[in-house]
Amino acid sequence: MSTGLEVRVATEDDLDGITATLTAAFEADPLWGWVFPTGKGLDVLWRFCIRSALRYPWVWVADDYAAASVWIPPAGVELTQEEEASLGPMLDGLVGSRASEILTLFERFDHTHPDEPPHYYLSLLGTHPGHRGKGLGMALLADNLARIDSEGMPAYLESSNPENDRRYERLGFVRAGEFQRPDGKLICSTMWRESRGRAFG
Repeated sequence: MSTGLEVRVATEDDLDGITATLTAAFEADPLWGWVFPTGKGLDVLWRFCIRSALRYPWVWVADDYAAASVWIPPAGVELTQEEEASLGPMLDGLVGSRASEILTLFERFDHTHPDEPPHYYLSLLGTHPGHRGKGLGMALLADNLARIDSEGMPAYLESSNPENDRRYERLGFVRAGEFQRPDGKLICSTMWRESRGRAFG
């Protein structure tokens, strides 16, 4: 990358660092800030999701946790059946009476996610607040997309913050659909990107 960004595949040893970066990155997010309005509990959910994703070599760290991305590769699953079964009880402990509402949100993620064709799914992407404004998150995403393009594969993501939609569009994503936050006060876009071969390579 022309930015000189140092990007590497994460290992289990990176779980704490990635969790801290992505928790800080999403604390003020219009979707996840609504799920965890006090910020408490977001780190538990992210750690749960990141630990699961680390079984694939598609969790990435940039510049000593300045930014991180979590991808699920084609034919992969975001959570195992056992992890899915534990999600409800975990949410009961984190958000109490709002657990069913949050599970409704997760169902909306699932219902809008395309089954075909095979693709890479960007589960999480975030920049630590201390490094915002440098373009690191988009540089990391561009780096990841170059690798995905080299395989001739498309990519998919959900945008939980409408302010980010244009940033994704600049890297080739197009709006494919949408779903509402359960309270009806936020629309999240689903976005698809066809492979560009070696366009970023």
